[in-house]
Amino acid sequence: MTNSLINKSIFLAASRETVWSYLTEEEKLALWFHPADADLVKGRDYALIQQADDGTETKICWGDVLSMQKPSSLVYTFTVKPLNGAMTTVSWTLEEIHGGTKLSLKHEGIGEAAKDVAFGPLMALDKGWDEHLAKLRSTAT
Repeated sequence: MTNSLINKSIFLAASRETVWSYLTEEEKLALWFHPADADLVKGRDYALIQQADDGTETKICWGDVLSMQKPSSLVYTFTVKPLNGAMTTVSWTLEEIHGGTKLSLKHEGIGEAAKDVAFGPLMALDKGWDEHLAKLRSTAT
């Protein structure tokens, strides 16, 4: 599935520096995406986690931070359990616009990672990004 690229953009009434902090800082990731095990740092792995009622933590998604150009771009590998560890790539671009920020997401490699069953994960990730970006819009502005 070579056409399995997810592209999304939203406009936020916040500076690029503020939006950047929501993409990279542990406590702010928890407000709109998932709790993180630490701040995102170039060259390091990351995990977004879920805590069960009994206190145990499980990884929801994880990968490695490939590049960071504060406050304009962030790229990391990304996987979730249904992909069985196969990595995809998420790229964020932050553009300063009149009084705010245009945030663009590009999520690629889903078809290659999920192979013959790619449509299910593609639909789930597409819906998930919509929900998380809506939370980011209400949280970061």
